Amino acid sequence: MADSLSGNRSILVVGGGMSGLSAALEAAEAGCQVYLVEKQPYLGGRVTRMNKYFPKLCPPNCGLEINFRRIKSNPLIRFFTMAEVQKIEGQAGDFDVTIKTSPRFVNEKCTGCGLCAAAAETEIPNDFNYGMDKVKAAYLPHEFAFPMRYVLAPEVIGTPEAEKIKASCPYDAIDLTMQPEQFDLKVGAIVWATGWEPYAAEKIIYYGAGKHRNVITNVMMERLASYNGPTNGKITRISDGTQVNKIAFIQCAGSRDENHLPYCSGVCCLASLKQATYLLEQNPQAQAAIYYIDIRALGKYEDFFNKVQSDDRVTLIKGKAGEITEDPATGLVTVQVEDQATGKILKEQYDLVVLATGMVPSSATTKIPADAAYDDNGFILKAQPTAGIIGAGCVKSPVDVASSVQDATAAALKAIQATCRR
Repeated sequence: MADSLSGNRSILVVGGGMSGLSAALEAAEAGCQVYLVEKQPYLGGRVTRMNKYFPKLCPPNCGLEINFRRIKSNPLIRFFTMAEVQKIEGQAGDFDVTIKTSPRFVNEKCTGCGLCAAAAETEIPNDFNYGMDKVKAAYLPHEFAFPMRYVLAPEVIGTPEAEKIKASCPYDAIDLTMQPEQFDLKVGAIVWATGWEPYAAEKIIYYGAGKHRNVITNVMMERLASYNGPTNGKITRISDGTQVNKIAFIQCAGSRDENHLPYCSGVCCLASLKQATYLLEQNPQAQAAIYYIDIRALGKYEDFFNKVQSDDRVTLIKGKAGEITEDPATGLVTVQVEDQATGKILKEQYDLVVLATGMVPSSATTKIPADAAYDDNGFILKAQPTAGIIGAGCVKSPVDVASSVQDATAAALKAIQATCRR
């Protein structure tokens, strides 16, 4: 007689980005109960902040809308936003997990009408746009947010303004008494898909990020080009809002550098090539320069590289950019580099400089609260000391969106297998 199988058939997915969404949906559609936990007040992860993503160069809403629809129609998925895992105990097939949720101060009665935002006066930095603009203290994270529910910033809790905001809501959706809560889940497997963070560009002192007004990062460039970004999609200088006519992209900003990130993130070259087209499509008279060590555009992406490279408005300069300076009077930014092709030292001025910073796994700073293994850079290793905990997506290695989805599907299968123990 064959051995019987036992175990908890439910699965916890930590992280609501493309990897987490994909793993959760694949597992649920295979018949497993899935709990999805996301620390942000919305699902979708960093993909929601992109203007376009590979391989089809379509806006993020394309893929996300389909996934959100699948979540709505599947009773086997329960998701929790503004939530984080506090503790994991047990083994594959029998995990006890403690989840902590932070108060949103807005309940399920919210209709997304926006009356609370109209009543708010305090403004806070807009995290969704990487602090490039501000939002009211009662805000919708972004116009495509899922769930479509406002958030009340803790900065105003306990103030007369909070009471004014509460009074403005005709649906009794503002709950100023909300507190942090904890609850426990019993699951058979855990998929850890917490994604990535952009490398902190201000650590690269000689590039002047955070000091020079017109030096930004590649993730900020995505928001500048987005129709729902801080400039409604118009790519302008941060210092004065004027049109950008000359732009420079600095590859490997902190990457492949033993003082910062020793590895290559793989996708940064493609991101800069893509972002150059954003500006050139908006401003046919613009010029773009890409300072690079090596261009990584392999396989199916080589045609895209060749197309961008053949554009007379694009200049590729082989050399690692040195010090970047900014003229305080004009805001023009000067990039200095040794051109590896000619051996000459070049200095060129630009309206805007974009630093192609690398991908840092979230697991480098926020560890799995269980016995887990990582490489020297904080990426989760494939082989884990705790069976039933499976990494997915960019916490394992830097990958593009399509590869994240593929890896998440594999992680879902492993999680399903781990829920049954002999």
